[in-house]
Amino acid sequence: MADASPIETHAHVLTLAEPLPLDSGRALAPVEIAYQTYGRLNAAKDNAIIVCHALTGDQHLASPHPKTGKPGWWSRVVGPNRPIDTNRFFVICSNVIGSCMGSSGPSSMADDGAPFAMRFPVITIRDMVRAQVALIDHLGIDRLHGIVGGSMGGMQALSWAANFPERCGAVLVLASAPRQSAQNIAFHEVGRQAIMADPEWKGGDYYTADLDDPRKVGPEAGLAVARMAAHITYLSEQGLTQKFGRRLQDRDAKTFGFDADFQVESYLRYQGLAFTDRFDANSYLYITRAMDYFDLAEEHGGRLANAFAGLKTRMCLVSFDTDWLYPTSESRAVAHAVNAAGAPVSFVELSAPFGHDSFLLDVPALDRVIEGFL
Repeated sequence: MADASPIETHAHVLTLAEPLPLDSGRALAPVEIAYQTYGRLNAAKDNAIIVCHALTGDQHLASPHPKTGKPGWWSRVVGPNRPIDTNRFFVICSNVIGSCMGSSGPSSMADDGAPFAMRFPVITIRDMVRAQVALIDHLGIDRLHGIVGGSMGGMQALSWAANFPERCGAVLVLASAPRQSAQNIAFHEVGRQAIMADPEWKGGDYYTADLDDPRKVGPEAGLAVARMAAHITYLSEQGLTQKFGRRLQDRDAKTFGFDADFQVESYLRYQGLAFTDRFDANSYLYITRAMDYFDLAEEHGGRLANAFAGLKTRMCLVSFDTDWLYPTSESRAVAHAVNAAGAPVSFVELSAPFGHDSFLLDVPALDRVIEGFL
């Protein structure tokens, strides 16, 4: 389905005219939302799709990343004649609030001229979606043709369906869950503690005068460990075994020590160090906490079906058989709840060896589901 034709891409930053109300009871101001668009909005403004990114993602959905130079994180899926076809759809992807790629977050400047750091207010998944609603209001879009998200992006898609059903067209949720499990909260806490234990964290006040790159200093070692721990949860045992097994690095296997003896060790260390070049440690603290707070049933009286009482549009849920971070049982629970609420829903478990990251990788069956559903 790929096409070499160029994608019409535009980068924007929206500054909200009013403070953004938050679940904490506070209001965030000033608020900037960095976003990318792909394709063209038609005259009726009814061909727009929002793609919601995951924890460490950003708005660079199908365009090169400005820091790494790598292709957009879903270039395989979004573009001319791809599953999300930019010849037909106007695709929007915004950096979530709390992040560090242009939207307001801990590294942003507060009214007093200093970075927010840990003064940034606590945010939730629903707060992220409120910012996206403000964005489509700015674009003059009353109702989205579709909302698509994987992992934390799937949580955002679920929050759209639950809290703004009248603005939703088709809702596609990939490899996600209606709440964080205790195990997932525990993994996040390991990462947060690694960051805060790094002496360079300094209570979150590690930013320098060079705010264009606040990660030139800071808790890079702690952030790298957090990324390594999280990255393990994105993979499957089958995938790790196929890719690395117990293979040693290309050096004398008899030289024992604490260097990266095994290929899998070297891979994880690379993932951790590369991550520190593009992500802010405080943003990692805030966004993982937002995920941990997410509990769609609790938001709606303790019953998950209540969350979808006003939903009239179609929903599709996709899980992967090797994903132990958000296993199939989570998607099935949402499907049952949507069905109990009387809304149309479909559900499929796909087979892939890549674990949780399967929604980002080459799974042709997923391409067919996305294209057919939208």
